[in-house]
Amino acid sequence: MKTPRTRIQKKNTEAILEAALDVFSAEGFKGATLDKIAKRAELSKPNLLYYFPSKEAIYVALLGHLMDTWMDPLKEMRDGGDPVEEIVAYVLRKLEMSRKFPRESRLFANEIVRGAPHIRDMIDGPLSELMAEKAALIRGWVKAGQIADVDGYHLIFSIWATTQHYADFDVQVRGLLRPKGDAHFSDAAKFLEGFYRRALRPN
Repeated sequence: MKTPRTRIQKKNTEAILEAALDVFSAEGFKGATLDKIAKRAELSKPNLLYYFPSKEAIYVALLGHLMDTWMDPLKEMRDGGDPVEEIVAYVLRKLEMSRKFPRESRLFANEIVRGAPHIRDMIDGPLSELMAEKAALIRGWVKAGQIADVDGYHLIFSIWATTQHYADFDVQVRGLLRPKGDAHFSDAAKFLEGFYRRALRPN
């Protein structure tokens, strides 16, 4: 039986993960170091190693939490409601995640670009199963004539591309639009909602 963590241990663990999220999302796995993470967490390196034995252990802990968070918005897309509304709601949830969790999005993108060495089992397992379920749901809506003839997998891929872009390419987006704060997310939401409503409209 594990001994419950003290308040200080919980605080330090959270500080390490928060600092690591900053470092990994900015510099990737290869560019990140334990020294950089410890400095950002305002802890000594030996103290950090008390909580996590390696850089990889920190990285894996972050990715584990992230995969659960990333799949939740897709799980909410269910049968029973209006299909177009269900899909558009998913688009807007994903866009909101890009606004609220840009570091997490970049961390995930970096992992995928590297060949997903730390989350391959999750992609081949839980994510694959969830995608198959939602692609089948979309296929059913198409067959019933409730939405346009679209492929479920590619529709979801397109949603990821059009929403996560605002997090993964944040510097480029802000450099081109020069928004005040996060004002551009409201414009993006209006554009994407109209775009997908038109694309999904049955012929």
